[in-house]
Amino acid sequence: MEATSEAAPLLSGLGNDAVQGSVDYKGRPVPRSRSGGWRSAFFIIGVEVTERFAYYGIASNLISYLTGPLHQSTAEAATNVNVWSGAASLLPLLGAFVADSYLGRYRTILLASLLYILGLGLLTLSASLSFLRPPPCVGLTICPSPSGFQKFFFFASLYLVALAQGGHKPCVQAFGADQFDAQDPTESKSKSSFFNWWYFGICAGTTVALAVVSYIQDNVSWGLGFGIPCTVMAVGLVIFLLGTRTYRYTSAGDKNPFVSLAQVFVAAARRTFQQDPALIGGKAGELHLEGSNSRFKFLDRVIAVSSDGTDCSDKSRWNVCTESQVEDAKTVLQLVPIWATCLIYAVVFAQMSTLFTKQGSTMDRSIGSNFRVPPATLQTFISLSIVFAIPIYDRILVPAARAFTRKPSGITMLQRIGTGMFFSALSMVMAAVVEKWRLDIARESGLVDDPSVTLPMSVWWLVPQYILFGVADVFTMVGLQEFFYDQVPDGLRSVGLALYLSIFGIGSFISGFMISAIDKVTRTHGDSWFATNLNRAHLDYFYWLLAGLSLIELGFYLFFTKSYVYKTALRSSTV
Repeated sequence: MEATSEAAPLLSGLGNDAVQGSVDYKGRPVPRSRSGGWRSAFFIIGVEVTERFAYYGIASNLISYLTGPLHQSTAEAATNVNVWSGAASLLPLLGAFVADSYLGRYRTILLASLLYILGLGLLTLSASLSFLRPPPCVGLTICPSPSGFQKFFFFASLYLVALAQGGHKPCVQAFGADQFDAQDPTESKSKSSFFNWWYFGICAGTTVALAVVSYIQDNVSWGLGFGIPCTVMAVGLVIFLLGTRTYRYTSAGDKNPFVSLAQVFVAAARRTFQQDPALIGGKAGELHLEGSNSRFKFLDRVIAVSSDGTDCSDKSRWNVCTESQVEDAKTVLQLVPIWATCLIYAVVFAQMSTLFTKQGSTMDRSIGSNFRVPPATLQTFISLSIVFAIPIYDRILVPAARAFTRKPSGITMLQRIGTGMFFSALSMVMAAVVEKWRLDIARESGLVDDPSVTLPMSVWWLVPQYILFGVADVFTMVGLQEFFYDQVPDGLRSVGLALYLSIFGIGSFISGFMISAIDKVTRTHGDSWFATNLNRAHLDYFYWLLAGLSLIELGFYLFFTKSYVYKTALRSSTV
């Protein structure tokens, strides 16, 4: 849907009401007064609410399905969940590449939504039809393994959902932020709030999914539990299409931003390995304009100025680039240390829907005499704490901080991210303390070797660790979203959000590797830290390990952020 720049000459007819760089759904110049802003953002937030409902309707209780109907062990199931969620968080890099280079965000969202509905529909069939799942267990020990075809059908459907999310997730948020013009003072302020209320909306959808869908999956049927997210996703597609006429679409530029970046690095490599490359039209390596990023100076050697505007997009002259191209490349490289020092945060995040849920399944979850809280439902406390904390942050903390710092956002994006990392470490400390107490109760009650019996410990003792991580999300998650949208070159904003999501993809892979490796090592010396009988496991040791790694990560993060230069203030801004 993103149009070419052929409509640009018509912008003058709209005067000050025109939005530079944007067109309507027919490719015409877009008037500010009749497009974009919150009117369009609400449609986009709406479709993201339904997508998060659908995603967490599957992801939040997936470990229960794998250890239940599919008869997998705790360690195997946790690893499979981590690998799947890791893939789901890395595939946005592919989706963003397709969107920013070829299809545009609107078409990518449309295609991804259709794939989403297909994947969820196949999952529903997998859970509903008896020949697509293994027979139920006989007693507590005889559990038939699923056939090769049953496993293939289920995981193929599951990874189709991951592929769909890869196209959906980075594009929807970037498309929503595109509805606000950064050059307009009023809309610029609204864009900053958009990221807060965006996260508020998706957490509301997640809360409903965790409260309703997980209960249906545990107490009614898995077929219905997977079918409801499929239906909700279809509703989300309808909502998205209803806003088509109101959206602002980014005008496609003349150059592919991926190719432009790649050519800078190719040119730098060629300059490194060639002694005296022939330069046409200017002196390379001597140009450094005021305000240029002084880091990564090795890229400056490919900068050239020429009277005919030569740059390295001319394939016959790939040894030289414009300063604009080089600055974009430096901007992307600057993100790498920030990206890397957030990975342990993502490892901690992976435990919310896996090990935390398994902990809760061993504890007293009764309310009254007839109702038992599904363990996955406790994840709603993350969303609820976010829902309550974001308005406080946006309406109270930001104005208060703004009075001291004189910054429109109150605190910088990097300060916000670091604050959340600290709360994340606290959540792991709390989780370790509660898990140690749970193991003590199992021992004192003589239930260590009877995992089928509910421990006399209320599941509500897990709530503080969920709340602490919810507070961490308000700072780190939202901060990362805004940071990776704002700090990449303008043509790569879908990719920026995909980079943010890839943190959680790599973090999930790291989590899966750690669990698998620790399981193999510890089982050779007695009970595994992740024994299927959680009363003999030592999840508390794992949580203490993550708490320590989180604090080390925070130290490295603070070191790298001290020298970070924001894209919009290269001359003097620092954290």
